[in-house]
Amino acid sequence: MNNLVNRIRFVLKIFIFLVNPNIFKLVNYDKLFDQLIVVGPNSLFITMMTSFFISLVLSLQIVKEFLYLNANDLVGSILAISFIRELSPVLTSIIVIGKVGSLFTAELATMVVTEQIDALFVLGINPMYYLILPRILAVTLILPLLNIFSLFTSFMSSAFICSILYTIGPRFFFLSLSYSLIINDLFKSILKTFVFGLFISTISCVWGLTTKGGSKGVGLSTTSSVVICLIFVFTLNFLLSYFMFDNLVSSFEFL
Repeated sequence: MNNLVNRIRFVLKIFIFLVNPNIFKLVNYDKLFDQLIVVGPNSLFITMMTSFFISLVLSLQIVKEFLYLNANDLVGSILAISFIRELSPVLTSIIVIGKVGSLFTAELATMVVTEQIDALFVLGINPMYYLILPRILAVTLILPLLNIFSLFTSFMSSAFICSILYTIGPRFFFLSLSYSLIINDLFKSILKTFVFGLFISTISCVWGLTTKGGSKGVGLSTTSSVVICLIFVFTLNFLLSYFMFDNLVSSFEFL
């Protein structure tokens, strides 16, 4: 219980630190570049592959129902709304939690139990600037970009399956897609992933740096951080969706 309280305090301390206007002067840019590579290029392939097959399955199940209802014109719009508002931001965040968040926690937890963090303090290096800040900025900046790549892959995948199985040509599909409020929704989707990235990276780092109990503690902290990050993403997704999309006009009002 005490460890949980300490972790919550640490998270709040980091959030307060992040509002420092001089934050970009304090960050270690060599470490930031390394973390950008870890979060971005190293996660891009699995993100796009997952989005490709998830969108294939979703299109396979949804398109035939709209064809049955003779609502061909709405196929692209419905899929676009699903991908942009919910599926792509959440799916991309889950991938980053599993691949990057767990890595951050395990890496920092190992540094704690092997007393490398203490060595940094002895050398006069602040772990906040050297370890935590580069990781938080990397995830917060790259996750929205991964979301955009995920969306692009989803649209291409859906257009492909519609063309092959349901004789809905790519031109007709993307014309249907343009009926929805895609630009407005896209900005909100990017904002979602920005918030998700901030919480994922902060929780992963805090859980790693507050590890106790040797190698067993490393495993427990890693598992715990993944679970907590998932809970936060699902909860934040509901709250953000409610406030962002609940009072909007229908995407089909102007059809």
